[in-house]
Amino acid sequence: MINHEPPSTIHHPAIDGVLVVDKPSGLTSHDVVAIARRSLREKRIGHTGTLDPIATGVLPLACGRATRLVRFLIASDKDYDAVIRFGLVTDSYDVTGTEKQRCDRRPTREAIEEALASLCGEYLQTPPPFSAKKIAGTRAYELARSDVAVELSPVPVRVTRADLLRFDGEDAAVAVTCSAGFYVRSFAHDLGQRLGTGACLAALRRTRSGQFPLDDAVSIDELRSGNAMGRVQPLESLLPSLPSARVSGEGRAHVGHGRELEAGHYDGPAVDAAWVRLLDSEGRLIALAQPGTRPGSLHPAVVLI
Repeated sequence: MINHEPPSTIHHPAIDGVLVVDKPSGLTSHDVVAIARRSLREKRIGHTGTLDPIATGVLPLACGRATRLVRFLIASDKDYDAVIRFGLVTDSYDVTGTEKQRCDRRPTREAIEEALASLCGEYLQTPPPFSAKKIAGTRAYELARSDVAVELSPVPVRVTRADLLRFDGEDAAVAVTCSAGFYVRSFAHDLGQRLGTGACLAALRRTRSGQFPLDDAVSIDELRSGNAMGRVQPLESLLPSLPSARVSGEGRAHVGHGRELEAGHYDGPAVDAAWVRLLDSEGRLIALAQPGTRPGSLHPAVVLI
């Protein structure tokens, strides 16, 4: 049977969930989102943490109703494999920037390991001048490109791992586990400052973003081919670290209207947590809830139905 319906009116099934893409070097995160929107025919797609064009690796894309969960997905820890080049300082803190300083000295392996240890833990990190941070509504990189002095406020970050994997006398390969909002470019710059040689980021690969490892990712070619739809991870698989509560039929109706749930509207004891996943009788994620106004009650703050 031939379908004579005009293309503009053909309805495609909604896509709700997260698709993890292995971003190649040279593309921006926005480029990948644009490719996904065309390939999946879904307008509601957003990434969950920018990767610089030089960087590759895990870029989770929230699709459809999962876009309402982006702020929770962004907040997760991340793993990176970074290559840091010593003796070179640039304005962007990576090798794509304009050279600002060069040094012939190189650190020893022992000195690098000691400096890496000093950059672990919780501290304040200053984002690089060429970053997406906003200053009075303008992106920092736009100001920096216009030769406007950029002063960004330090932000609290956490580094739980900074292991030296290899060092060839010029470049060091470092595995980093860090909190959301962490800039590996600033990390490379700060490492060079501590060692007195200067340094910048030569290459970066994100190997995990929260619950999404590199093994979950599809290639950009697979995404472009239109064969990636089956790799979208459904809503109910997201945010597994949060406690869950299964709601009754009446409770589901309350969720649909944004009304507070009483203890009798969901199975299990009252959950003492900042956020709770609400599942329907078939195990589908229908909302994220916060503690309500009464003991044992839950308020559906992020509704997905």
